[in-house]
Amino acid sequence: MTVTDPRPEAAAAPPAVTAAAEAPALEHRPGRWIDNWNPENATQWAKEGKAIASRNLRWSIFAEFLGFVVWQLWSVVVVSLPAAGFQLDTGQIFWLISMPSLVGATLRIPYTFMVPRFGGRNWTIVSAALLLIPSIGLAIAVSNPATPFGLLLLIAAFAGFGGGNFASSMANITFFYPAAQKGYALGLNAAGGNLGASVAQFVVPIVITVGAAATLNLPLAGLIWVPLIIVAMIGAYFRMDNLSNAKSDITASLAALKEPHLWIMAVLYIGTFGSFIGFAGVFPKLLADTFPDFKGIAIGTATVTLAFMGALVGSLARPYGGKLADRFGGTVITMGAFTVMGLGILSVILTLPMQNFAVFLACFLVLFAAAGIGNGSTYRMIPTIFTLKANGGIGAQRKAAAALGLISAIGAYGGFFIPQLLGFSKTTFGSYTPALGWFALAYVAFLAITASVYLTLSKKSGTRI
Repeated sequence: MTVTDPRPEAAAAPPAVTAAAEAPALEHRPGRWIDNWNPENATQWAKEGKAIASRNLRWSIFAEFLGFVVWQLWSVVVVSLPAAGFQLDTGQIFWLISMPSLVGATLRIPYTFMVPRFGGRNWTIVSAALLLIPSIGLAIAVSNPATPFGLLLLIAAFAGFGGGNFASSMANITFFYPAAQKGYALGLNAAGGNLGASVAQFVVPIVITVGAAATLNLPLAGLIWVPLIIVAMIGAYFRMDNLSNAKSDITASLAALKEPHLWIMAVLYIGTFGSFIGFAGVFPKLLADTFPDFKGIAIGTATVTLAFMGALVGSLARPYGGKLADRFGGTVITMGAFTVMGLGILSVILTLPMQNFAVFLACFLVLFAAAGIGNGSTYRMIPTIFTLKANGGIGAQRKAAAALGLISAIGAYGGFFIPQLLGFSKTTFGSYTPALGWFALAYVAFLAITASVYLTLSKKSGTRI
């Protein structure tokens, strides 16, 4: 005999289902489109999702790495332009250094929305292909010392394509991973990309000086990356995927723009990431100007400066900033980072009269390490802040995700301001010291903002931010 539950709500209640039944099976369509993607479904993730996500992450890191390489090419090439016969003044050189950052920071905003519009795989192919323009363009431009400055500046602007890649790459990967693993995946993606700046500054001086005069080899600074860019395009075509459920969240972006904390955190991110990318871009020039007799270290028949160490240390330090923020709170770690950055700059100023290369390098490496840690800790603060400030309407997670993209774009403008201020200081005062003093004061201001706003908010809310 069948017994029926007399309660009305029992008749409407759906039968219990397993996690596997709740999520439809993945469907693969032509063009490497995937439907029904749900990384939060444990069964789907274990069966297919994790392997697909890992494959896409690997190629995303490679493409973003090349983006950072191209983004930083002019930072090291400009040091060799005078020896190649180019007649450029100090202001023009600093414009060539800073223009890629200006364009790259600006492109990060539209690049964030390209993945939902065209698909992550498709846009990775396109964004990688765009890197061919500044790479080949650089090779053509620097082969002739008569190339007008305006054309050099235009080609340097095209290098900003590499800076925009960060935003689309991060936006793409966030759709592939469950919430519990997003931080780790995005951290790998960001760190892998940041390393491109260091690799460019290490490899290019070797390539352009090996075997022949710098003038003859200077075009190789751009051409050596062309085969790798093509590999990235082919790899993305055959190995990456588009997710049909990757949707742009313009509503959340507009809501995030109205949140005052977005702008406060953007200022702090200029202080951390902006310092990293800004000083990374200008470091080869600073070393060459401060120690003109130091030509570098010999590697076989080639020479390499040690400028790459700044970007390398900053990139490797970034994940530790996130880990320390998880343990002690992002506010405390960010305050510590700004403190150390300020002390690093003051140490540079105080020890400059010694004209000791090792001391100068060590002081700047401390600055780079602190900036890298600050990158991770400020990034970690953002989701917590937006969760605290959620008052209905757009969900905290959606607003935080939108804020991360916008803040990363604004922070990248530091890569423009730092070289410009250093160039202004050099041309106006004949020294970099005034600009270094301005940066030290800026770090004091960033420290005060972090303490006054987020230590207070942390105490009020009882939440470690």
